This record gives sequence, C-alpha cells and structure tokens, in this order.
Amino acid sequence: MSTTDRDTVETTYPLSHHLNELRKRIFYIIIAWVVLFGLCYWQNAFIYEFVTAPLAPYIGEKVTVVSLRPLEGFLASLTMAMLAALFFCMPFILYQMWKFVAPGLYKEERRYLLGFVISATFLFLVGAAFVYNFVFPLGFKFFTSFSEKWGISNTWSISLHMNLILKLLIAFGTVFELPVVVFFLAKIGVVNAGMLRKYRKFAIVGIFIVAAILTPPDVISQLMMAGPLILLYEISIYIAKIFGPKPADKASKEEKSDIYK
Repeated sequence: MSTTDRDTVETTYPLSHHLNELRKRIFYIIIAWVVLFGLCYWQNAFIYEFVTAPLAPYIGEKVTVVSLRPLEGFLASLTMAMLAALFFCMPFILYQMWKFVAPGLYKEERRYLLGFVISATFLFLVGAAFVYNFVFPLGFKFFTSFSEKWGISNTWSISLHMNLILKLLIAFGTVFELPVVVFFLAKIGVVNAGMLRKYRKFAIVGIFIVAAILTPPDVISQLMMAGPLILLYEISIYIAKIFGPKPADKASKEEKSDIYK
C-alpha cells in the first residue's frame, strides 16, 4: 500500500505483525492490572468500605453479611481486589485498544486519541457513578423490604455480595461507552445515523437482552440499565449524524485511495 493522506509511509503488514502488536498491548494491560491488583489488595479494607457504603444503612438492622465457608472471606478479598483492579485499569485498557487500531486510521482520525480516552473514561465513570448512587440504593431497599414482607431474614454471603457490586460497577461503566463506540464507528464510516435509526427496534431488543445478561435476574436492575442505554442510543444517533463522514468527505477519500492504487 502506497502513501495516502496519512502522516507516514505505510506498508501492508503481515498477520504476524498485527498479532505481535496485539500481544504487546495485552502484555501492557496485564502488567498494569497486576500492579493495580497489588495496590487494591493492599487497600482492600478501604475498597470494602467504599463498595458496601450503599448497603451500610441496612447492615445490622435489616441485613446480616456473613462468611459461609472458612476461606470465603479471603477469597472474597482476592476477588474484590481483582475486580477493583480491572475497574481502575479501564482507562489504560481503552488507551491500549486505541493504540492498537490507530495505525490503521487516517491522520485526522488519529487526532481524536486524547478526546477518545478522556470521553471513554468519563462515560465509564458516569456509568459506575449511576449504578453506585441510584441503582444500588434503590435495589437494596427493594430487596430488603421485599424479603421482610415474607418474614425472611436477609443474610447475604460476603463473596456473592462483593461480586455483585463490583461486576455491576464494571458492567454499567462499560455499557455507558456506547456513544464513544458509535462516534469511533461513525468516523471510520462503519455506521451512520440512518442505519442507527433503521435498526432502532432491533437495538432496543438487544439492549434488553444485554441488560438481562449483565444484571441480576430481576426486572428492577434490568430496567435501570436498559433505560439509560436506550437514551444513550438516541444520543448516539445524533453523534453519528454530526461526526459521521459526509458524502463529499467519503468521495474525497475514495478518490485519494484510487490515485495511489
């Protein structure tokens, strides 16, 4: 492949080159995750207090958190540190993902690197904050009161409780990346506003399926995830309309590509 409007002279790399590049990015991510895992395990008491804060008003009065097996507390702390490390590592993971695909983009597309990382990190934190400040309090209140109506005592396993909280933080943070993903796909011409409008009904069905997979098997949690996702999908349509390639831009790129064939 000859030079186009990209900033460097590029060649067609063999598959082994891309696999080596992917291996390098994964290696960087693993190293960062291991370091963060050590830090999170060191501060596991602080992390435990943070992630259980939404449940704190109910512990002792309405909920009893217990360790059901001799090693459950220790294994729960390991799992908590691993998932917390993954949570804090997400901005670096997003950066490495971008660095992997960046060589295949045009120069003007690479300029969005910083904005991509900042926007993706911001939306990830917004998703995590949403579940932490709204979904957890409502969910805990609903489940504790529901059990009380049946005269059932709320005795929750520490490992299941911690896994649920951290997995939902990561799940909500990830699905809130939808506008950034659409922006990226629109910039490279994979999707456009018309396509998103055309498949809106299918997307809504898919959103509810994803919500059912990523959340506990209850309607409240699924609706709490599906609602914001549908709103983000509608926002993504306007993002694709504004930032997607215009017909003139697409024709210009095709002409430049034909010149250097």
